[in-house]
Amino acid sequence: MLTHVVLFKLKDRSPETLNKVKELLMNLEGKIPQLKYIEVGIDILHSERSYDISLITRFDSLEDMQAYQVHPAHVEVLNFLSTVRESSVAVDYNS
Repeated sequence: MLTHVVLFKLKDRSPETLNKVKELLMNLEGKIPQLKYIEVGIDILHSERSYDISLITRFDSLEDMQAYQVHPAHVEVLNFLSTVRESSVAVDYNS
């Protein structure tokens, strides 16, 4: 099982934007066959080192994650995120 974790820092940290991003990410569930698990969280601490949103996804293989990356539903979300994201970091590992 491959786990893909992404942390997003947004330009606009308003509740409306945070909830919109969470909803868009969660709406990927059931649209991409390779996506086996998705969890999205909004930060509650708001510390200096905090990121605003976490995304945890799981796939059966690296190839499945790569298929997810180019799936039209995911690309649509990425296009939106590119307009609201200040920065992001990711880690991918076998679990």
